[in-house]
Amino acid sequence: MFSKDIGIDLGTANVLIYVKGKGIILNEPSVVAMDKKTNEIVAIGKEAHKMIGRTPKHIVSVRPLRDGVIHDFDVTEAMLKHFIHILKLKGFMSKPRILICCPTNVTSIEQNAIREVAEKAGAKKVYVEVEPKVAAIGAGLDIYRPNASMVIDIGGGTTDIAVLSMGDIVTSETIKIAGDRFDQQIMTYIKHHHKLLIGEKTAEKIKQEIGTAVSCTKAKEIEIRGRDLLTAFPKTLIITSPEIETALRDSIQSIVEAARMVLEKTPPELASDIVESGAILTGGGALVDGLDQLLAEKLEIPVSIAENPLECVVLGTGLMLEAKENIFRHRK
Repeated sequence: MFSKDIGIDLGTANVLIYVKGKGIILNEPSVVAMDKKTNEIVAIGKEAHKMIGRTPKHIVSVRPLRDGVIHDFDVTEAMLKHFIHILKLKGFMSKPRILICCPTNVTSIEQNAIREVAEKAGAKKVYVEVEPKVAAIGAGLDIYRPNASMVIDIGGGTTDIAVLSMGDIVTSETIKIAGDRFDQQIMTYIKHHHKLLIGEKTAEKIKQEIGTAVSCTKAKEIEIRGRDLLTAFPKTLIITSPEIETALRDSIQSIVEAARMVLEKTPPELASDIVESGAILTGGGALVDGLDQLLAEKLEIPVSIAENPLECVVLGTGLMLEAKENIFRHRK
């Protein structure tokens, strides 16, 4: 019986799985709900995500990955085992071969941890590849030419920025500022300016619906609910997009500076390619309104958003698995 080849985007916010010959078959939040009294897992993925902020104190929602790397080894293993089991990717006589992704700045120890957790979850063979390279492939860039390609991958825990040529990374930078930090800054802004406590899910909803990187001529609004810090009672509030632009400004400036650093380290011939071809935005952060426009203005290069920014990494794993020269034939 032949083993299945699968690609995994093991993200801080979501886990996406691609099966060779079938496409993307799973997209679930990287969340596990645990009972602290018994240390047992209550729910994984979408069901666990629904429980965030809505459970008794003894049940906690855990994100086993932080800043793009494994924070809780055992919980990550349990989560991957669960997904592999429900998708029937592991047979009685066969184990899947897994291509899994990580940020560019992970240490060899962290890479080995990712490899080990995939093996313990049931993989026969594991190959680890860096996210910006795979995201660029998934975004449709031909990174194997002697021309420069630039990708800015804004995920949940990290932003990976890289210039690629001849199939490899020439210069790169990873910063721990991405979607999760955006949520935290929205929560902090509303707490300080409106004396209102809101949860992660509300902050995420605000980011998705009215999040913006630029000052808009026409402001958007959203009604939110939280707990008033002064009265301790529930309270309803209207938040506007200019406020969210203010809340996100520092984080977005950090991404601009990181991208500028990558460009400064890029060899002149490749830098001239980027002036012409520009950069492509991938990951959930690419969906923040006006971010492409702001980056293009600050970096003075064309910036576009990938067609499926949320799925670029896992689509990239799929393209690598579907290629005639399968990576598992040549890599350990």
